[in-house]
Amino acid sequence: MVVTAVARLEPIFEPVIEQAGFKLVRLRMMGGAQQTLQVMAERPDGSMDVEGCTTLSHALLDFIEANDPVPGEYEIEVSSPGIDRPLTRPMDFTRWSGHEAKIELTEMIDGRKRFRAVLLGMEGGDVVIRPVDNRADGNDVKFPFRSLANAKLVLTEKLIAEDLKARKGSGAPA
Repeated sequence: MVVTAVARLEPIFEPVIEQAGFKLVRLRMMGGAQQTLQVMAERPDGSMDVEGCTTLSHALLDFIEANDPVPGEYEIEVSSPGIDRPLTRPMDFTRWSGHEAKIELTEMIDGRKRFRAVLLGMEGGDVVIRPVDNRADGNDVKFPFRSLANAKLVLTEKLIAEDLKARKGSGAPA
């Protein structure tokens, strides 16, 4: 299966997603012969449920039918980012500071491209992390956000506890 980031489509779909009351987390095209446009989104408070996915799916399908923004045949898949969400924007590294993530870079930093690390936030356009694996030398690592290939939160007790607390505070089902 081929997975492609579709950054050129974000400016087309993001306004539709926001008008429907959601924030875009990630947009990508997956597949070979049968293409799937994956839209990962959430409400402004960070929640997303089945009803939200349905609402957003209908808004996107209406937009696609009226405007045909992507040539060819494809299916659309709308989902929530989940608790172990991907980190796709600089603000994610600030928002989730203090949590663990798996990070893959496009270029080598300190002799490696993959890290398991605690997020420390952003300094200007750089992501700052503290590696936690056995190859770490105890030093924080800083790299340009643009060199990020992939990043995702790691499911930890701390992350689960924060998610449960947020759900209770928002009135969403736990």
